[in-house]
Amino acid sequence: MSIKKAQSIDIIVSFLMESGVKLLLGDLKEAINRGVKIRLLTGNYLHITEPSALYLIREVLGEQLDLRLYNVPNKSFHPKAYMFHGESDSEIYVGSSNISRGALTKSVEWNYRFNKSSNPVDFNHFYDTFVDLFQHHSTPVTDDVLEAYSKSWSKPRIFSKPQEQADWDAEQGVVVPLGEENTAEDGRAERQVINLYEPRGAQIEALYALKHTREEGWDRGIVVAATGIGKTYLAAFDSQTYKRVLFVAHREEILNQAEDSFKKVRQIENTGFFYNDRKDTEAEATFALVQTLGKEKYLNQAFFAKDTFDYIVIDECHHATAKQYEAIRNYFKPKFWLFLTATPTRLDNEDVFEIANYNTVYEVRLQEAINKDWLVPFRYYGVYDDTVNYDEIAMRNGKYDTEALDAGLMATQRADLVLKHYLKYNSKRAMGFCSSKAHAEYMANYFKQNKIKVAAVYSGEQGKMAMDRVEALDKLEKGELQVVFSVDMFNEGVDVPSIDMVLFLRPTESEVIFLQQLGRGLRKHKNKEYLIVLDFIGNYKKANLIPFLLGTKAYTEQEKRKENPQNMALPEGCLIDFDFRLIDLFKEMGKKQRDLRDCILEAYEVIKQDREERPTRTVLYSHMEQELYARMKGRTKENVLNDYLSFLKETGDLNKEEERLLGSRAGDFINRIENTDMSRTYKMPLLLSFYNEGNIRLKVTEDDVLQSYRNFYDTESNNIDLLQDKSGQDYKNWDDKRWMKLIKDNPVKALLNSASDFFRQEEGYVLTLDECLLPFLELETFKMHFKDAIDYRLTKYYRERFNKKMEKKKKE
Repeated sequence: MSIKKAQSIDIIVSFLMESGVKLLLGDLKEAINRGVKIRLLTGNYLHITEPSALYLIREVLGEQLDLRLYNVPNKSFHPKAYMFHGESDSEIYVGSSNISRGALTKSVEWNYRFNKSSNPVDFNHFYDTFVDLFQHHSTPVTDDVLEAYSKSWSKPRIFSKPQEQADWDAEQGVVVPLGEENTAEDGRAERQVINLYEPRGAQIEALYALKHTREEGWDRGIVVAATGIGKTYLAAFDSQTYKRVLFVAHREEILNQAEDSFKKVRQIENTGFFYNDRKDTEAEATFALVQTLGKEKYLNQAFFAKDTFDYIVIDECHHATAKQYEAIRNYFKPKFWLFLTATPTRLDNEDVFEIANYNTVYEVRLQEAINKDWLVPFRYYGVYDDTVNYDEIAMRNGKYDTEALDAGLMATQRADLVLKHYLKYNSKRAMGFCSSKAHAEYMANYFKQNKIKVAAVYSGEQGKMAMDRVEALDKLEKGELQVVFSVDMFNEGVDVPSIDMVLFLRPTESEVIFLQQLGRGLRKHKNKEYLIVLDFIGNYKKANLIPFLLGTKAYTEQEKRKENPQNMALPEGCLIDFDFRLIDLFKEMGKKQRDLRDCILEAYEVIKQDREERPTRTVLYSHMEQELYARMKGRTKENVLNDYLSFLKETGDLNKEEERLLGSRAGDFINRIENTDMSRTYKMPLLLSFYNEGNIRLKVTEDDVLQSYRNFYDTESNNIDLLQDKSGQDYKNWDDKRWMKLIKDNPVKALLNSASDFFRQEEGYVLTLDECLLPFLELETFKMHFKDAIDYRLTKYYRERFNKKMEKKKKE
């Protein structure tokens, strides 16, 4: 009633919690809609105030709420008072209640209420103190302040007793879906809570960021969130204002789980699937398998118009560079693209940020998620494994030969080693990751012989130890199985929070797969304090990257040489323990550096095999390990992207028409584009006006150039160069004269200075190409390399701009 009658409200509390904010939001929103002025001062003492609480109250109440943080360092902040000002009187509640669910509902709290009219001296003392603190000892909560606080925030380490921890967990709003049994270990039924399907924690923060990125004009963005944060529910919450939604993934299980999440959040029944025999085209929310939807025969008007969907989600988007994903991205034109991943950067694949135009909307990595108590900590044990000599196993296109690898891994001595370490820990539910079906069958059979309840899960023809994926997970959850050995079946789309151990039984060659498999066991569960990780490490290639995947240091040549893996910075509550022999192995590997040219050729062959076609400049640059590119970039003569035609000749992959280009004036022209300086993107739309969608022009008019520039800068990722310059912030209102001033003062002048042997000025045209290129204009290979060189320079420019932004953030 006090909120409903107030004409203005002042609140001072030592901390805010998400659970308490949710209780008050409705009434506070109604008050603001009535024109009530609200000031709220809270503290960040001991980091008890949750960032999600600040995001939530700021998002719902907006700028009409004057929200501030007490900013006196090293001083405790414990006030709790609520002041409601009316037309003729004011009232105050002062006592012990912060804004948390417990304090506002069931906890033992003492609060005293009195009116200003009955005790003006005391009221004015409280009020004047509040005003002084609010005006002179506080910091307004802006977006920048919010982001900085969230990044620095970790779960308070003040909860040392079980009851304190239980109270904290209760405040997190753990939800039990209505109708489910939730039984404590002592057999007593625990209180159930109706599941309202509200965003929580990281989801609140990400939704805030997504809303604001759209307000800034972006039509796409990537959310990076560790496994277990709830990215699918996030997508469902964010999509609610859009009419038709498409959710794309690469596994049926992911689609089924996503449909369930979207139904609950959007409260809909009109959902459909697009894979195998299901070809639903009219549903409000469609869940599509990329392997089906990405086929050319489905990407047309007969099935879907380009603008059929308002909102498209690409799940696990580190896969999204595959051809079928590219086809989907190139065909559809939604109002917003949301890319989701837990593992955005790869040591063995492309920079995923590119597909979202380097717009990282929200990011919470593994270490941060553990620090915030959204995931459980891990205890990692690196086991020295000398039972397999990887130097004796042949490599095929950068990967170990499958049969030879299996022969090494499927040996009694190694199985003994695995079993011995498994038995050291009292694991109730474990998951082991194997290299092949044969390896999974072998390990399951070996454990079964030692009286352990096991099953193997993999695709394809089933063996004696094999079990259906769903059945195996159900039995594991119920405790009817102790270990499930799998092959690439549980990296994604699996939710078994009770898993308390993971076993890495194959060489770690991929950052993505390592983190996905680790993430299988990091979800919180009432009976789990931490995850046990057993990693069996030998002298395989990239073994020494493991410490960097667990810690916070970058995987660079410099760090590999100097870092002791036992000293890596870890998330709160985590532990790593490497056998001392592994430390020596890592140091020895760090000293070695393979020949750069061999590494480049190997990377080229691996990418070529994975994509089943010769990689372009853009693809090679995007898919190459960033560490390898950094080495190559530092040695100009070894940088194959500086002269890609010559490199293709070296590999034997040039065709006859391309051999004609190599060494010609046309080849020199392409090479000039490959190496052109770019402090801005301004040259690219000018070059694209010559390219003209493959109908190459020798001369471009003002109309040609203006159309190219407007098309180019209509894309949000391209317009940043204009927007960051004060003179360009209103570029959408520019007339032809203003555009031509930019074009002539910048790219035209630059190309005439740096490439005068190819560019000329002629009356009636903005710019012309030298006639030496005339014989090549109709060659398909010239067109392809012309466009690819432009795409490569743009991709490189965007990544470097993104990297500079990230470096700047780190320094701040």
